[in-house]
Amino acid sequence: MALEERARSCLLRFRHRLEQDIKPSYLMDHMISDGVMTVDEEEKIRTKPTRKDQSAALLELLLMKDNRAYISFYNSLIKESYDDLAHLLREDLPSIFCEAHKSSSDSATSYVQTVLSEGGVPQRPVVFVSRPELVNRVREKLYWLQKDPGWVTVFGMAGSGKSVLTAEAVRHHGLIEDCFPGGIHWLAIGQLDKPDLLVKMQSLCFRLEQSLDSQTLSRPPNSLDEAKERLRFLMLRRYPRSLLILDDIWDSTVLKAFDIHCRILLTTRNRSLTDSVSGAKYEVGVQSGLDENKGLEILALYTKMKPHGLPEEARSIVRECKGSPLVVSLIGALLKDNPNRWCYYLRQLQQKQFKRIRKSSSYDYDALDQAMAASIEVLPDEHRELYKDLTVLEKDIKIPAKVLSVLWDLEPEEVEDILQEFVDKSLLFVDSHHKPYLYYLHDLQLDFLVEQNRTQLESLHSKVVRQYQQHYRDGPPTSGDEECLYWIRFLTYHMAKANLSQELYSLMFSLDWVSTKSQIMGPAHLINDYVEYGSILDKENSEVRSQFQEFLSQNGHQLEERPFPDVVQLALSQPHNSEVYRQARLQAQDRTSTGKLYFDLVNKSGVENLSRLVIHPHQGSIYSACFSHDGTKIASCGASKTLKVFKSTSGEKLTEIQAHDDEVLCCAFSPDDHLLATCSTDRKIKVWHTERAMLLRVFEEEHEEQINHCQFTNTTKRLLLATCSNDDCMNVKLWNLNKPSSQNTMFGHFAPVSHCCFSPDDSYLSTSSNDGTIKLFQVSSANEWKTINVRDLVAENDEEVLVKCSTWTGDGKLVICAVRNAVLVFDVETSEMLLEIRTSRLSTVQYCDACPTTNLLAIAFSNYTLELWDLEANKKMADCSGHLSWVQRVQFSPDGSQLLSCSDDQTVRLWETNKVHTSSAICLKRDSNVLFNGEEIVVSAADNCNRLQVRDGRTGSVLFQSEEKSSRIRCTCMCRQPSAVVLGQEDGTVQVLEKHQRLKDCILCCPLQVWRWQSGECKVLQGHKEQVRCFSLLSNSPNESRLLSWSFDGTVKVWDTETGEKLQDIEAHRGTILGCHVSPDGCLFATTSADKTAKLWHCESWQCAYTLNGHQDCVRSCRFSWDSQRLATGDDNGEIRLWSVKDGSLLKICCPDSKDGMDSLHGGWVTDLHFSPDNSLLVSTGGYIKWWNVEKGEALQTFYPTGSALKKVHVSSDFSTFVTIDNIGILYILQRVA
Repeated sequence: MALEERARSCLLRFRHRLEQDIKPSYLMDHMISDGVMTVDEEEKIRTKPTRKDQSAALLELLLMKDNRAYISFYNSLIKESYDDLAHLLREDLPSIFCEAHKSSSDSATSYVQTVLSEGGVPQRPVVFVSRPELVNRVREKLYWLQKDPGWVTVFGMAGSGKSVLTAEAVRHHGLIEDCFPGGIHWLAIGQLDKPDLLVKMQSLCFRLEQSLDSQTLSRPPNSLDEAKERLRFLMLRRYPRSLLILDDIWDSTVLKAFDIHCRILLTTRNRSLTDSVSGAKYEVGVQSGLDENKGLEILALYTKMKPHGLPEEARSIVRECKGSPLVVSLIGALLKDNPNRWCYYLRQLQQKQFKRIRKSSSYDYDALDQAMAASIEVLPDEHRELYKDLTVLEKDIKIPAKVLSVLWDLEPEEVEDILQEFVDKSLLFVDSHHKPYLYYLHDLQLDFLVEQNRTQLESLHSKVVRQYQQHYRDGPPTSGDEECLYWIRFLTYHMAKANLSQELYSLMFSLDWVSTKSQIMGPAHLINDYVEYGSILDKENSEVRSQFQEFLSQNGHQLEERPFPDVVQLALSQPHNSEVYRQARLQAQDRTSTGKLYFDLVNKSGVENLSRLVIHPHQGSIYSACFSHDGTKIASCGASKTLKVFKSTSGEKLTEIQAHDDEVLCCAFSPDDHLLATCSTDRKIKVWHTERAMLLRVFEEEHEEQINHCQFTNTTKRLLLATCSNDDCMNVKLWNLNKPSSQNTMFGHFAPVSHCCFSPDDSYLSTSSNDGTIKLFQVSSANEWKTINVRDLVAENDEEVLVKCSTWTGDGKLVICAVRNAVLVFDVETSEMLLEIRTSRLSTVQYCDACPTTNLLAIAFSNYTLELWDLEANKKMADCSGHLSWVQRVQFSPDGSQLLSCSDDQTVRLWETNKVHTSSAICLKRDSNVLFNGEEIVVSAADNCNRLQVRDGRTGSVLFQSEEKSSRIRCTCMCRQPSAVVLGQEDGTVQVLEKHQRLKDCILCCPLQVWRWQSGECKVLQGHKEQVRCFSLLSNSPNESRLLSWSFDGTVKVWDTETGEKLQDIEAHRGTILGCHVSPDGCLFATTSADKTAKLWHCESWQCAYTLNGHQDCVRSCRFSWDSQRLATGDDNGEIRLWSVKDGSLLKICCPDSKDGMDSLHGGWVTDLHFSPDNSLLVSTGGYIKWWNVEKGEALQTFYPTGSALKKVHVSSDFSTFVTIDNIGILYILQRVA
């Protein structure tokens, strides 16, 4: 095509300017590369004597050329920075029209096929799936070669699809036209020696020369250097702007033979090969695996099936090989001829039988193992041995270089260089987003190594253990970095694999190791170790293994707290015959010599922990938890908006999903456990793939209010999902997961529906509603079958009745519902109520669940407890205490052997049904009194049956028990001489029992009375306007008659107990007075109040000495030191402050490192305080008991009870024994370890 006239005119118009400024020699190189000028034409111009003459000759030649030459000249000006001259030519750039071969899409495709075929580019494989993202990345890099020569490296591990990807990237009309009009030339290399390489280069030279002119064929080059020069000439002069593709390069010496300053793309397993050549370099890394859908697509194409019609083994094959294109294609080709061998080939993969996975194709290796071995064989001998050591790694585990530095006994920098070599050769992968870098093997590489080194596995793992022991002989790493995490997590794994049983026993039967691993990894991994290696440990001592496992299971929620608790102190609560306790006792005795405090639980037999495992999976209330149908997993969800799945044996987290935008109210497994459904206050239902944590479906259009519950059918025969919501009318729906909308809506309720439940055979769905009814719907038709009107059975007048949930017995004959403080049992056929289980009026039933295999029924209460009932005998079998807040959900395991519960206290607890089935402990109330008499400890308190008990604190034996009282016992007090015990009741009655016989009753009709119980003489102290909080004598003197009383009305009053006269009336605080204490010297008393202040008062003048400000919450407790020099105050935020009595100044704030799970510094309100006799120590109660160093304000020790909300602690005079009762009624006698 001739030069356009306007372009010709432009050259003539600016000819003089161009001749003056350009340097033709620079521009002609570019024009030759673009193929618009020949070498002969260049030589003629160079013969001109001056630069200006050369410029004139070049422009004269350009006027005789076509549009492509004008554009090349313009581009050359830009490349050589003649921007001002290029700007002169820009306006008249000619338009390039498609030649004949580009006139239509068909001819364009034909053109591409012709170019690729002539260049030897492989055709698409018969079975092909596109990988557009990677293809586009390769094309993007190739476009960088449009103007200048350079290298594009496509690298990846064996079988990742590099060659197919490269061939697909150049199969593009626009790319060829814009960048490589000179053609694309493909040369397959592989592992070659020099003679073979020369043959390859001779072949390429012959092909290139033959395409030009058969008359100009030269003799073949005789050496690599001659071949290199011949290729340089051909690529630069005869085929400028062409692309040379070198497929499967292994060696940098091979690559140097092609360092000829042209455009080259190479595929390789070694990304560092281009370090040895010059020029611009670009890289594209090929992922080692296809995603699951692409893998399934390949198998579907080979077997001529639809992807959704493939058997389940297809998905397993893709997962097993991590989507390796090579492996999927190998197996697909085999299945094409043997379509019934899905299970067989999956088994070969799982058993690492790579030699049996073969195919006949253009791929260089007949079997997968040969392809893997070829990559390793190119390593130096010493590095090959180091690579073998990677056989011991676990799948999907990334490790830092420091771990291998220990294993190989090399400097970390040297290790990093070796690992980079492995990465460059695609023998290892690196996570460069993490600092320091983490390294890992592809599953196929690891499987290959394991198979190759099967006979050496034990010795390889032994090497790991020995190197660790040598490096960390002074103790395990505790830094918490990636290296530390690896050793702490996997040391037991390596010991087990190395068959180092004695080392494993010593490690796992060590309280030090328990402490270290729990602090760094959390308790779940450790519990899992005892489960996984139980068979090995049991050979040494099954009882000890069980003791350690039980200790961790019961204290796991404490071991997840930060700051991390003292494991020795926790272990001192274990039974005396436990190895855990024995080690703890020895360590405690040893550490007390250095000033540490430890406290032994004396009455261990009275502290029964029935829960098998305690897990703390979420921050915030847990609304739902459920077993998988195989019983191995538990899912939970709640206020944190997350869904978590963990092992039921250890609590080890398997999956965590940010599931919803608001609180997640329910979760449920499908019958095959492959799916999980969640529903939320965000009005959405979501269905997740359990293993992959992948969102599969979202239903968000139909429910208009929060969705309260979801449940799958019990069998996969006809998989449906039921949901219910707070909608007024359309509040129960059935969903088929293959449909975008609900399959059925069940009408009948006209108030929110809180729960729905399929019958065991999936024939019916029971729904529980705020309209006071249970409705049973036929699942097949979605029609209402019958209504059970619960409201008529429990309500008086027009009271609202909320039916919270319903459950079916295993035989489907009974349906049971929770309503108010009762559980009602109905016959399904007759709708007749057969049984009513009514509980205390003080708590409501939150949930109930019938055991699928027995007659047991589990009931969850708002008073933090569970109850187990035998439906057949109508008898309560057990109380399960341990939760610290409302229990929201209970569920039996499918086999009925376990029971799980979840609560607002942020924990999930697992209970062994048979264990709690036979246990029923008596619980004590927290209002108690204690007498210390030498070694004897006597405790009086009311029990959960409202009887007064007097117990021997050490043995737990009951010394006295009263009959059950009609009015609630609120307080108790004991007297040594004469031996008497007093109880006060809610109705105002006070009873005095001497030698366990009732001696006298007195009715308190007024706020405060003082009476001589032996004579019955009584003084009424009248004056407080609101309830009296408490009272105290101004001194311990037997002759003291002055009494302080303080009240909700904010006043303190002083009374003469002899006359009943009010001596002083002090307006002490604006808010309720919560605490008061008189100094031991009788000079001062202190008050604390809900107004967030504490005050010091003179006992003589009754004037306020100081107001103590600074607390951020209600100040609930106070206590003077024994020398009357300090005052301790505690508030409802868990903070304790120490003040100087002399001037009211703040001395110290006793404060832990951070808040706990209850958002408090002390697990709750600080309710009681006591100084040691020497005033150096302070003990406080809240959610737990803490001991403090008074001078430093530092916590010295913490004791965690099973329950919480301790009201007070009774302290012996020598500060060695401490007695308290928690909110679930457990008595604790703690003795300081000497």
